[in-house]
Amino acid sequence: MKLLMLGGTEFVGRAVVEDALERGWEVTVFHRGRHAAPKGARSLTGDRTGGADGLAALAGGSWDAVVDTWSAAPSAVRDAAGLLADRVGRYAYVSSRSVYAWPPAAGLAEDGPLVEGSPDDGDVPYAEAKRGGELAAAAAFGADRTLFVRAGLVLGPYENVGRLPWWLNRIARGGPVLAPGPRTAPIQYVDVRDLAAWTLDAVEAGLSGPYNLVSPPGHTTMGEFLDACVRATGSGAELRWTAPEELVAAGAEPWSELPVWLPPGETYDAMHTADVSRALAAGLRCRPVAETVADTWAWLESLGGVAPQRPDRPGVGLSPEREAEVLAALAGG
Repeated sequence: MKLLMLGGTEFVGRAVVEDALERGWEVTVFHRGRHAAPKGARSLTGDRTGGADGLAALAGGSWDAVVDTWSAAPSAVRDAAGLLADRVGRYAYVSSRSVYAWPPAAGLAEDGPLVEGSPDDGDVPYAEAKRGGELAAAAAFGADRTLFVRAGLVLGPYENVGRLPWWLNRIARGGPVLAPGPRTAPIQYVDVRDLAAWTLDAVEAGLSGPYNLVSPPGHTTMGEFLDACVRATGSGAELRWTAPEELVAAGAEPWSELPVWLPPGETYDAMHTADVSRALAAGLRCRPVAETVADTWAWLESLGGVAPQRPDRPGVGLSPEREAEVLAALAGG
């Protein structure tokens, strides 16, 4: 197949490109030129925020499918999709489970209520941007040629958001590590390579419509996740498992200061209890958490321990000083 990847030099896009190349597909990557495209892909450079001039490199050519990970102004999806609609077979838009109206009910499937969005929007909040991107792709390609990959938490090699890299680096330093409980709490995420493989399989199979894409409930737990980090790094770290109510009382911020973790309640239900039966029926396979963690550590070590960081996302994780404060508060000191 001939694939056009919009983006494709970092995290999710890069994983899609590498998987497609391994399949022997002919891959073209349209990007801004800030990072090199994977070896073997053809590069086209441009800027989707630059109007028609920014898309000039896409004025010619045809492809079987396009994969798009855009997460900013929906109008950029509108413009690219409109330009490509007559020359590309299918449009796969990597969206997000954030498009569901808040608060999403526990066990929500793809038929849940959605946030408002418009394909003509400029800069809007993330959820509205992803919903607007979905609407833009569907308007140009039609429902039967458009696939919405509604990803949840994405982890794995090339991560440029910082969640798993932070845990790995923290645990590698050793010593007492604030471990947010309960350790038996199930968590949902998708390895970026499993997301890429499923997306390309779905494109090849001609699937359309929305699919929630994270691991099935019970795939792993917070305890198994952090234990895998200890094993992968070979660290002597001591995980100090702490009840969620104690962490909240001590002022520890879920998700931002303690990445991946959420205490029981509305936000946990939204992030870690998705119904993914539709994607499973369509072939979703999720590798063990130990493999995701070990491969991410190997990649992180190859970079000297410093992961790339998206400039449009805040850093995550407790600083050493802040962790010491929380541990002291928990100890009553």
